[in-house]
Amino acid sequence: MTATTTLTLGGLLAALLVLAANLYPWWTGNREVKQLAAFGKGFGAAACAAACPGGILGWAHSRSGTVANGAGERTGSAATGTAPTGGLTSGQLVGLGSTGAVIAVLAVFLVFLSYKAAGKKDKRRIVGGAFVGSTLLLTAGVAGALAWLPGALNAAGDAVKTAVEGAGIL
Repeated sequence: MTATTTLTLGGLLAALLVLAANLYPWWTGNREVKQLAAFGKGFGAAACAAACPGGILGWAHSRSGTVANGAGERTGSAATGTAPTGGLTSGQLVGLGSTGAVIAVLAVFLVFLSYKAAGKKDKRRIVGGAFVGSTLLLTAGVAGALAWLPGALNAAGDAVKTAVEGAGIL
């Protein structure tokens, strides 16, 4: 299986369609924040996975780009008769350390548990958020906007490590 770290216009189209499908009910409804919570959980888990340079989470992140590119290019071609294949400037989250990795895996695991407990609609929203987040984090703009995330994960992991080791407590 192959994976990509470059998003095409077709991949962007696929991500925007899923984003629109998730935001439309919120926009036309009461605009309650809780309607976006499940989508946000998926997006957050994808952001934590995108910070991982490899492993299963890193592979899943890059694989989402491959899926989005293929689906978006077919959709764009079928809908418009043009091929939206131009590549976008790629970006990535860098700097995740071993302590930050613990927090990233924990965050993804908590979203997985939330997924298991969710109803049918919220499960789709969590998956949609994960897809959109993982796909858009392949671009330089979104990855640049979340460039602070690996550092925050590392700091949280360092704090947990320090607390567990009992440093400064006694």
